[in-house]
Amino acid sequence: MKATVDMYAMAAELFPINRSLSGEGNRKTLRLIKKIVPELTVKEVPSGTKAFDWVVPDEWNVVDAWIKDKHGKKIVDFSVCNLHLVGYSEPVHMTMNLKELQKHLYSLPEQPDAIPYITSYYSRRWGFCLSENEREQLADGEYEVFIDSSLESGSLSYGEVILEGEEDREILISTYICHPSMGNNELSGPVVTTAILDWLKSLKKRRYTYRVLFIPETIGSLMYLDKHHEYLKQVVDAGFVLTCIGDNNSYSMLESRYGNTLADDVAKHVLKYHSANFLTYSFLDRGSDERQYCAPGIDLPVCDLMRSKYGEYPEYHTSLDNLDYISKEGLEGGFDVVRKCLMLLESNRVYKTRVLGEPQLGKRGLYPTISTKGTKAKVAAMMNLIAYADGTMNLIEIANKINENALDLVELAEKLEDEGIFEIM
Repeated sequence: MKATVDMYAMAAELFPINRSLSGEGNRKTLRLIKKIVPELTVKEVPSGTKAFDWVVPDEWNVVDAWIKDKHGKKIVDFSVCNLHLVGYSEPVHMTMNLKELQKHLYSLPEQPDAIPYITSYYSRRWGFCLSENEREQLADGEYEVFIDSSLESGSLSYGEVILEGEEDREILISTYICHPSMGNNELSGPVVTTAILDWLKSLKKRRYTYRVLFIPETIGSLMYLDKHHEYLKQVVDAGFVLTCIGDNNSYSMLESRYGNTLADDVAKHVLKYHSANFLTYSFLDRGSDERQYCAPGIDLPVCDLMRSKYGEYPEYHTSLDNLDYISKEGLEGGFDVVRKCLMLLESNRVYKTRVLGEPQLGKRGLYPTISTKGTKAKVAAMMNLIAYADGTMNLIEIANKINENALDLVELAEKLEDEGIFEIM
């Protein structure tokens, strides 16, 4: 099943926006998401609000920023690429020589064509980023530096959607909206999450209630957990951070702190049958909002779903992570993995056989009248499912035990329940 949202077109529309921990770029991003998902509620948290050991910072907005050489030519221009400006740069307008300017410049000698993504959220400074090739061409002389930005008391913006299900038990989905123009590390998460929301809304019934967050990374999850962690600990059965999920490389997941939650089980099982070469990273390799969701005392059952993991691909946090790095096919693949995980969660039950001994399948129309290679395998899967349905294991655990795809067992389990052979515990 493909997503009905054109995720790549959505990413292209969001790409030019300058996002950060706060500011108008984040609000514009949330407004565009709300056009597709009207249920999105946009909320504001004032600067200075405590979030556990942290504080929501001042709001940052940028009008323009550039560097001009002695001829008045712009050699670095925020309006051309918003990665040129160090995130949370304070305003400045001055003239200086090249030696002084170099103290405020950032580049990547090992990736001479790439503009790096650099931030300074909690220490006041200003700076510009450019490619190493551009930096090497700077000549001695005077340079005019201009940053028209503001760092003022304002608010942090985030979006939340709660889709009610038949049960009060919840699935948490979290993604971030705090990076400027980058395709995989920033936009793949929000666009896949938007498509997933669109799909969830189309379901005739939902067992679970879904809590979906579009937040700035780290401070956003800390802020949200400061308000809601006690409630979330009571109701969340599984959760996923969706990030870096739109390229064409291998699928991957990053475990929760101990790697033993329902979210871990679902992600590993789905990826096993979705992609032969998927990668599993331990919590020791953490780096996104799973750090907060799985922190001691919070202990939510959350893991990451990704394609190329953040920090593990050369284009990460550079201008090379652009719209060419993601693809329609990559985004659709990411959507499909998340969709399968949620489908499996919806169907994952603990079953118990009500019939003593081996049930007679033929009289219930469950045994094929013609035996073929395919029907033999199907019957074997059914009989193995029955053999382990003793009320002690859920469907995923049984599927792992009998080496079957749990999604393939869902229909069999439902038929066995309809025929009175299974009961749900």
